[in-house]
Amino acid sequence: MRQNDAGRKAEMFDTVIKNVRIIDGSGTPWYRGDIGIQGGRIRKIGCITQEEGNIVDGGDLYAAPGFIDIHSHSDTTLMEYPQAESRILQGITTEIGGNCGLSTAPVSHDPAKKEMLRAYVGDLSYEWNTVGEFLDQVEQVPISVNFGTEVGHGSIRIAAMGFENRKPDEAEMETMRHLLRESLEGGAFAMSSGLIYPPGCYADTEELIELCKELAPYHAFYATHMRGEGENVVESVKEAIAICERSGAPLEISHHKVVKKSVWQVHCKTTIALIDQARRNGLDVKADQYPYRASSTTLDINLPAWAFEGGMEALFARIRDPKTREKMRRESNASHLGRWGEIYVGYAESEKNQWTVGKSMTEIAERMGCDPAEAVMDLVLEEKGRIDEIDFGMCEEDIEYIMKQPYVMAGSDGKAVPLTYAGRPHPRFFGTFPRIIRHYCLDRKLFSLETAIHKMTCLPASRLNLQDRGLLREGMWADIVIFDADRIRDNPSYEKPAQACDGIQRVYVNGVLTAENGKHTGATAGKVLRHTK
Repeated sequence: MRQNDAGRKAEMFDTVIKNVRIIDGSGTPWYRGDIGIQGGRIRKIGCITQEEGNIVDGGDLYAAPGFIDIHSHSDTTLMEYPQAESRILQGITTEIGGNCGLSTAPVSHDPAKKEMLRAYVGDLSYEWNTVGEFLDQVEQVPISVNFGTEVGHGSIRIAAMGFENRKPDEAEMETMRHLLRESLEGGAFAMSSGLIYPPGCYADTEELIELCKELAPYHAFYATHMRGEGENVVESVKEAIAICERSGAPLEISHHKVVKKSVWQVHCKTTIALIDQARRNGLDVKADQYPYRASSTTLDINLPAWAFEGGMEALFARIRDPKTREKMRRESNASHLGRWGEIYVGYAESEKNQWTVGKSMTEIAERMGCDPAEAVMDLVLEEKGRIDEIDFGMCEEDIEYIMKQPYVMAGSDGKAVPLTYAGRPHPRFFGTFPRIIRHYCLDRKLFSLETAIHKMTCLPASRLNLQDRGLLREGMWADIVIFDADRIRDNPSYEKPAQACDGIQRVYVNGVLTAENGKHTGATAGKVLRHTK
């Protein structure tokens, strides 16, 4: 009798998910079983006899590892919105910020360079200097999602040499190497680059190779928003692969896409062939992708890169100068010929310009009585750069072709924000992962449900070298998404993005129920993640 009692006691778990369809993240077929959670970790998968306590009936639902968003920008928002509704309510339990070359650290001790970073990256306190100190700050705020970060090459460059459009001298190059090593030692998972954004676009290939050589000893990788994603996307992929080959750093191509209609269904075949060849040659090359036709970034991206030399205040001064403004206008209109109608305002900070949200630059220019480039400059100046665009530049055929590749994982390119977030941000903020399951897996049948989950969990966990997340296995952290495959649907749209998705029944972060039936529970069990060698 004592043995039976002892057996029952040993079977007691904090939470038991009974008779659920388990998709473990590895890509293998689902199976039925019970999941026992204790102390924040998965302690047993199999048959669990416990009948008392917190018992969850799996019914016809699926259990999967919590989704891992390898590409986000929540380093700029998470401390303000620590419940991270846009993340949690779509099943994301772990995310990595600091992408596209622009991270919230390092921060220069020089007040002028610090202000350059603040004006360009985000209006934060910047009460830190290093990546490690930034993560220390995040740890002081109870957060709902597990969070780690990359370090941005652009932010490193700002700290070392501001917005100078030139090669670094040897002292500046050594400063950048030091800042990168310091960031990696502080827990950064990778160095990201944003080669369409100043000041990252001012760097040549050799500069990036030299910095990426610092990554290999730390088992970190290079994540690149490439130099071009339109007619020059093929050359951009070649450059990224060359950096990988010559530096020895693993390569992650960020949000791989083709954004120019003239090369739709052509260039992506070439870029994928280049990646496949690189992989056959032994290079560690992977990519991530968000499942939408539109991209999104700041509206000032439509202005010439040279206009940003010296930072945002220098840009504003050039816009105010009639002669320079005219040069910018001509160049912007020439580079965007026939495309202004595809570019919409998604967010404007001031009340004055709320009327622009949801309208194309063609519509906005018409109402303002000027051409589109003039309208862009006026809005960027009035909003001090705090204005975002949504750009419909991709086609579904290319999205599907890229998504089907076995080394392409999911990444939202979104941020941690609440459902009350202002404006019309990109729906990827709120719906990326359920959209892949619903539209591309279940409806379009590009791949199996098990493969879809693998792309969202184990594959990014492997890239990040997260040994205890990304799989449903005994001993792993209990990051778990329970979903109804019949009901799962991405409700967020371009017209109404800030919505919860259907079918995400429960989300556990480190064993704590954080979302239930589309509602956040208020739990803040997320952890700060730091990369180690």
